[in-house]
Amino acid sequence: WRRDGMSGDADRRPGAPPADPLLELYLERRSNLVRYFAARMGSQSAAEDLAQELYLKLATRDPAISPENPVALLYRIATNVMLDRARGEARAIARETAWRRAVHASVGGEDVAEEPPADEAVASRQRLRQLVEAVAELPPQMQRAFRLHKLEGRSHAETARAMGISLKSVEKHVSAALKVLTAKLRP
Repeated sequence: WRRDGMSGDADRRPGAPPADPLLELYLERRSNLVRYFAARMGSQSAAEDLAQELYLKLATRDPAISPENPVALLYRIATNVMLDRARGEARAIARETAWRRAVHASVGGEDVAEEPPADEAVASRQRLRQLVEAVAELPPQMQRAFRLHKLEGRSHAETARAMGISLKSVEKHVSAALKVLTAKLRP
């Protein structure tokens, strides 16, 4: 939407698809959205990430559905993206806490290291070496997707952005990598 309320379709090239008013509004207000996210999240980098997630959400929606109030819808979607991120982080913290309680022994509230027997430690190191070698043999794109998602802990969306490929491609690369690695590492 232009400031005069018109969509600007007359300014478009002939044959070009009509623009999505929400994407145009996003581009116009991106800096405001980043400030909106930063004020609520307390982090400029998290705000930038959320702005990118918002763009992806808007770019993948059906542009044929025209909102009555584009500004309200834009901020509603922005808030939902932020809430989804917060819920995901809360789930991750809960998983980490549950894992820590289940796996770690504690005495007086302090974690106590449980060292595995020497033969298990050697076997684990060998298995890790095999995994590293198997990952190094994967095709470059598959290897990168696997490393970003499984080893660095990035989401599929973050991996897709980092690699400049679609979410579906990331899912296919990671799935294929898991199949290859599982087959190579079977005892």
